[in-house]
Amino acid sequence: MDEAICPRCKTTKYRNPSMVLMVNTCGHTLCENCVETLFARGSGTCPECNISLRRNTFRIQQFEDPFVDKEVDIRKRILKIYNRQEEEFTSLREYNDYLEEVETIIFNLSNNIDMELTKKKVEEYQKSNKSNIQRNRSKLSKDEELMEQLIEEEQAYLQHSRQELVQQERREKQRKMRQREELLDNLEFSDLPAGLVLASHTARQEEEMEKKPAPTTQFSTGIRIGGGTSFLPVPKAVEAALYQYRPGTVDLLGPEPPQITLLEENGYMSHMRDSSQADMAGGYTTKLGCHRALQEAFCGLYFVPHLTADSVGQEQDMELE
Repeated sequence: MDEAICPRCKTTKYRNPSMVLMVNTCGHTLCENCVETLFARGSGTCPECNISLRRNTFRIQQFEDPFVDKEVDIRKRILKIYNRQEEEFTSLREYNDYLEEVETIIFNLSNNIDMELTKKKVEEYQKSNKSNIQRNRSKLSKDEELMEQLIEEEQAYLQHSRQELVQQERREKQRKMRQREELLDNLEFSDLPAGLVLASHTARQEEEMEKKPAPTTQFSTGIRIGGGTSFLPVPKAVEAALYQYRPGTVDLLGPEPPQITLLEENGYMSHMRDSSQADMAGGYTTKLGCHRALQEAFCGLYFVPHLTADSVGQEQDMELE
């Protein structure tokens, strides 16, 4: 936004930090001063696309790209018309097709694609579904109702917390005032030395602080903790045997391949291609590829299929024949 410029007066945000850019429904921007000048006579046209403009169609630009503001404005207007909910459809497929149609309309209007046809389609839908649109506007969706309920509960809790805090501060102030007056009375009318009176007063204050219940903290989940700490109690450790690592064993059902260090000595590397620098950077080496190929070749050579009673009978019949 620092490099933003008004297309009419060529004022930049750098030269005038207080400049406010405003965007119209067509997606083009003007600074606030140019908007006021443009509508000084009551009407005006966009300097870039020459469409008719109204003062109430301009709004302060929120995003760096004015196209985003344009799309947001179009989306708000279209969703006020296409406001059907999922429960109004007989299947999820119909609801998804409806959402896809809405997104297509928003895309066409945002990118100036088939403008007349799309606007006509929206007007026809608005006329044919006027009653349903008004009904859906009057009722909120379940998510919005739940969100409003949560916001109200949170606001009520915050207000209650603020009131409780104010009352607690008032009570604490009154308590300190009473203690101060009591100390002054003791110093004035007591026959004891002033140092002893002050020591006794301090001891009583410490004793009251110890008897005073610790403040309780409540989280939004309903959990309350106290004791003058903001940490939950540490759960007791469950005693169990320590974990011991045991390397996994894989039965290859075949002979063990030669060790990777002996591949070159045994001549297995003669027909392997050399690994490039890119392969080596990824962790691949020629010996590693050869060793894996030998593992796959030897795997399953000792496998003996499990013979069932039917298969044994079939083999005996074949031997008799």
